[in-house]
Amino acid sequence: MTVWVVVSILALILSPLAWLLPSRRMSGRMALRLEARRMGLAMQLAPQTWPHWLPEEPPGTCAQYHQGRRRGSSDVWCYWQTTPGTWLNQWREPCVDERVLEQLKRLPASVYKVEATAQMVALCWGEREDASVLQDVADALKTLA
Repeated sequence: MTVWVVVSILALILSPLAWLLPSRRMSGRMALRLEARRMGLAMQLAPQTWPHWLPEEPPGTCAQYHQGRRRGSSDVWCYWQTTPGTWLNQWREPCVDERVLEQLKRLPASVYKVEATAQMVALCWGEREDASVLQDVADALKTLA
C-alpha cells in the first residue's frame, strides 16, 4: 500500500515536467530552423494579416524567412499561394513575371506568401516539410533578392 502512495506522489511531482518537453512537431520545426540558420537563412516569427479570399486562413503568426535585397532593386510585389503552384497578387491576378514565377513554382506547397520590398524579400512558410526543401527556399530567396 505504501509503495502505491509513494509512486502516486512521485507521479504527481514529475507529471508537470512532461509538459516542458517539446512535442514531436515542435522538435521538427526547431531542427528545421537550426538547419536553416546553418545554411545562412534569416528567420523570425512575424504576425501576419491575410487576405479574406484565401481558401483557408494560415496561422496568425508565421515563420518568415528573409533575405536582404541588392542595391538598385526597386520592384515591389507580393504573391499568395492559393493552391499548390498558383500564385496570386492582392487583386487575385496571377503572377506574370516569368523570372519571379519560375522561382515561386519551386517553393513547397506550405509557403503562404512571398513578398518583395525595397529592403528585403520575405517568405512566409508553414514549415510542414522536412529539411530537404530548405535548399529550394534558400535558392528562391537568393535569386529573387
